[in-house]
Amino acid sequence: MICRNSLASTMIAAGTALLFGGFAFEAAAQSAPLEIPWVKEWASSAHARYTEEPFTHWDAEGAVPPACAQCHTTTGFQDYIGEDGSPAGSVEKPHLIGQAIACVACHNAATRTLASVTFPSGITIDNLGPEAICMTCHQGRESTVSMNKMLDGFDEDVVSDKLRFRNIHYRAAGATRYGTEAKGGYEYGGKTYAGFHLHHKDRTVCTDCHTLHTFRVDVVNCASCHGDVKKPADFRSVRKSAVDSNGNGDVKEGIAVEIDDLHGRLNAAIQAYAGKVIGQPIVYDSHSYPYFFADKNGNGKSDEGEAIYPNRYKSWTPRLLKAAYNYQFVAKDPGAYAHNPAYVLQLLYDSLESLSGKIDIDMAALKRP
Repeated sequence: MICRNSLASTMIAAGTALLFGGFAFEAAAQSAPLEIPWVKEWASSAHARYTEEPFTHWDAEGAVPPACAQCHTTTGFQDYIGEDGSPAGSVEKPHLIGQAIACVACHNAATRTLASVTFPSGITIDNLGPEAICMTCHQGRESTVSMNKMLDGFDEDVVSDKLRFRNIHYRAAGATRYGTEAKGGYEYGGKTYAGFHLHHKDRTVCTDCHTLHTFRVDVVNCASCHGDVKKPADFRSVRKSAVDSNGNGDVKEGIAVEIDDLHGRLNAAIQAYAGKVIGQPIVYDSHSYPYFFADKNGNGKSDEGEAIYPNRYKSWTPRLLKAAYNYQFVAKDPGAYAHNPAYVLQLLYDSLESLSGKIDIDMAALKRP
């Protein structure tokens, strides 16, 4: 095994950032004898933070398991796309810890021809451009299909210890953007859902809105259309839809505000259903796996000692799981309002509508996009 710390210290001492066998190391800010294009931009991105949780989670185990290595290691990503000579579409073995997502993950022979992405639903989107690289990881790990497979045969409002929360995973922006074409959210039967969100005819791929290598929102580029935008937070005030989804009479507030409103209402509805129908209060904590926990004192807040795995919520019914899944789907894509606002508003509305069959929710003023 290669010791990342000793190698990293050697490379940083040399005043450069090197990629060694697919491993990424922290870049030094000073000038270097070896020039790597855009290395400073990359070093400032989340992809480079090899000392943080997304890349250190498996340190105690000594290896990253295949299912995780695909997106949490450079060599695992190369394995998945077949750059290492193995079959594309799978990871055959565990991979070494200590890696980030380095230059050679995205810049290699396999990615130059990568043009399709298969989502967790089993649906494949073909004829993609460079965004196929991004969406290979930013697609989530669950879908309507996996949810329905788990829920098949269970009564909608009967608790079962065979049910568990299924987590979409973090930043499934690709699934959000393609909507029902990817089926990343939980789509209720008998409903229609928005498909691919064409943000703008000249803004069709990830890197039209996100800067290469830093992956931050490109405020300067976006300001060519959104002239009032000066910083990323300003995007939350942008709106195109005239549909008053949250029913407050304000059709000028940012679409992100409407999404946040319905998202908050869904959290309240989930808590009401769990407490009143099931009799076991529930609480959500965005920073602790598996996110939904038993609310021991029933105060609706995640208190000390509650957001721990042994206290995970276990009194699931299919109706509650569907709503909780969609709540998490929206929570884990902070850019959902730009990626596909109609799709996420439909998911939120339908989740509230489902719960309203068992608890008191005023749906009269709400409008489904």
